[in-house]
Amino acid sequence: MLEPKEKICKGINKANGVKGCGKLTKFRKFGLCSSCLADFYFETDVGKLLMSKVISKVQKPRLEMQKAFELDKYTKLLKASKINTKTQVHAYIRERDKGKDCISCGVEWNSTFQAGHFYKSETFETLKYNLHNINGQCFRCNNFLDGNIENYSLNLPNRIGQENYNNLVKLAEKDKHYQKVWNVENLKEVRNLLKQEKSFIIDG
Repeated sequence: MLEPKEKICKGINKANGVKGCGKLTKFRKFGLCSSCLADFYFETDVGKLLMSKVISKVQKPRLEMQKAFELDKYTKLLKASKINTKTQVHAYIRERDKGKDCISCGVEWNSTFQAGHFYKSETFETLKYNLHNINGQCFRCNNFLDGNIENYSLNLPNRIGQENYNNLVKLAEKDKHYQKVWNVENLKEVRNLLKQEKSFIIDG
């Protein structure tokens, strides 16, 4: 392999016009030795632009990797937050409705009662954690009768009050035109409001 010939340090191509030191050198980029090349990169507008492009090219994969890591971290945090919120809300409903008959069929309360949604959480995202929309329900109605909604609708106004029932129906209608996007912040708000509800029940 032939060694590069020594040539005078003088700017060419993109460094055209840069005087250089005039010394003979084997290493050249844009016709400049390493020392003059550094001056070119840091002291001229063209050099600074080239340097910024090089830095950007190097940093881009790192930034993309960092963004992907942060997104993955937030996705896991959001998933955990949703599970935590659902667990707390359902536990609250079971405690609140302890001793009350099944909202749908009227069977006497027992320890297997679950938190049953009137408007399904899979369809009505905005009502997923609405406490008027969730009530104590027996295992049979919730799991084998798809909520036993017909009887649920007959009994719900008496359970939560007609005004609250009417408001719930209005919210369900709005849900058709508005898709709730749950995030870590508003899920935390739900849990904070739940603490107030728990406190109200205890104090009451």
